[in-house]
Amino acid sequence: MPNAKVLSEKQAIVESLSEKLKGAAAGVIVDYKGITVAEDTALRKACRENEVEYAVIKNTMLRRAFNNVGLDALDDQLNGTTSLAIASDPVAPARVIADFAKKLEGKFEIKGGFMDGKVVDMATINSLASIPALPVLQAQVLGTMLAPITGLAVVLKQIAEKQGAPAEEAPAAE
Repeated sequence: MPNAKVLSEKQAIVESLSEKLKGAAAGVIVDYKGITVAEDTALRKACRENEVEYAVIKNTMLRRAFNNVGLDALDDQLNGTTSLAIASDPVAPARVIADFAKKLEGKFEIKGGFMDGKVVDMATINSLASIPALPVLQAQVLGTMLAPITGLAVVLKQIAEKQGAPAEEAPAAE
């Protein structure tokens, strides 16, 4: 039986983890067995760049935190080596972790995940992982919105040139 100090420290860790889980839009649990230090460093760097919080957590503490927030269905996945990636962006954890799972086949395996307080299946995690990053999506939408305007400008310019009006030249860059 652990002493009172150790027990209170563990309870504080579980409580803190429960709060993080409540505040997270999504999360993915991973079996990281067999990755090298360099691979782990690269993974953590990618997580930081995408504002994903990644940590290795004892299964017992993670199980208690999951039970505190109603994610009991993930208990079966908590065996062996386990790490957790969570973020306020519902797509980021799945995308970052799935990219590394592809690169490190056999060493790095997604066990399960959750989104908006509900456990999701592997198909959902994989579909979330295939969604591009927010800046890419914004660029795609902007490009789609600008395409008709650009097309109209090109057609108007061609009509003007055909009717004999000189095309305006863009000012030279200084």
